[in-house]
Amino acid sequence: MRVLLSGYDSRGGIEPLVALAVRVRELGAEVRVCAPPDFAERFAAVGVSFVPVGQSLRAMVNAPTPPTAGGLPRRAAAVVAAQFDTVTEAARGCDVLVASGVMPAVAAARSVAELLGIHYVYASFQQLTLPSPHHAPLAYPGYPFPEGETDSQVLWDHDAWSIQALFGAALNTHRAAHGLSPVDNLRDYVITDRPWLATDPALDPWLTPADLEVVQTGAWTLPDVRPLPADLEAFLNAGASPVYVGFGSMPMRGSDIALAAIAAVRAQGRRVLVSRGWADLGLIDDQDDCFGVGEVNHQALFRRVAAVVHHGGAGTTTTATRAGAPQVVVPQMGDQPYWASRVADLGIGAAHDGPMFTTESLSTALRTALTPETRAQATAVAGWIGSDGAIAAAALLLDMASRERPPVPA
Repeated sequence: MRVLLSGYDSRGGIEPLVALAVRVRELGAEVRVCAPPDFAERFAAVGVSFVPVGQSLRAMVNAPTPPTAGGLPRRAAAVVAAQFDTVTEAARGCDVLVASGVMPAVAAARSVAELLGIHYVYASFQQLTLPSPHHAPLAYPGYPFPEGETDSQVLWDHDAWSIQALFGAALNTHRAAHGLSPVDNLRDYVITDRPWLATDPALDPWLTPADLEVVQTGAWTLPDVRPLPADLEAFLNAGASPVYVGFGSMPMRGSDIALAAIAAVRAQGRRVLVSRGWADLGLIDDQDDCFGVGEVNHQALFRRVAAVVHHGGAGTTTTATRAGAPQVVVPQMGDQPYWASRVADLGIGAAHDGPMFTTESLSTALRTALTPETRAQATAVAGWIGSDGAIAAAALLLDMASRERPPVPA
């Protein structure tokens, strides 16, 4: 039995595929992954077959000239072309394809599954892409919602129209070249009527009623058993618990980010851990109350910090919540304001107002996160977070793969 996992996303959208790949393999299936070339070493570390697809996302987000909204259809067309070229070959001989990530990439991956007549699953690591009367969709650049509109159905109709306008032509050009009929509602084609939501129900509850039959599996994570580096251990043991500051795959443009963050943490009388991330943040002086970290075991580290300041990616939010660490979320884009609101609503931290912060604004948020009450609530909520959803998802996948395959289009 063979499974292909396809994801075109940043680190937060790829780590869940690492977990699922390992769990699928443990059940005796053969698994391979298509993802951006940035993650070749990550999959090599767990011994999973890896097929690079498309260009480096890190190079894209750190380009001297940031991507513009006007260039989105052109970039999407390149993503669709790369997916058709690479995923088609990687999926041959597979029984099921799981796709996640940016919409044009997943649309191409589903088209490949249709072309080859194999089972397909859409997996989301946040619920805002799934139509529901309980939340609004995310607006695409250049396609803002109608001014003043609050009706849920109108907003979701606008979402479907925007996605079709942005990505439909590129997808249908390649579908025609492969003998597939055009898709006139790309969003619903991608999502299907039974999408998987790979998030923890306590942190991200899916509310009904909704038109979709959502399968919420729990978050896909692997236990990380790597020891912390010796020099990091020495820093942690040399004083009171520090505050961690890191923004993952976000570029965080602006030379004063580290300066403002470190000053804000110091203003609370705390030591600081600065994570380099894709923004390549560094220390601002040689004082011994600061320490820089690179790739490290967050599951172990977050249990030993006073608070976690981060961008609000689904993975980092879940890891910090499971560790019982108070959080300050500085949301940059996409679903990150949603995760910031969940942290604030649960009382396990603070949501910063907007993507850019000053020493003063971050200090204000940290004062909330560092209270004994927030720490107590974070500890309590950590106990609500369920076990690894990748185990359940892997079992569901293999059950699906054992069924009769869908027909190949004539």
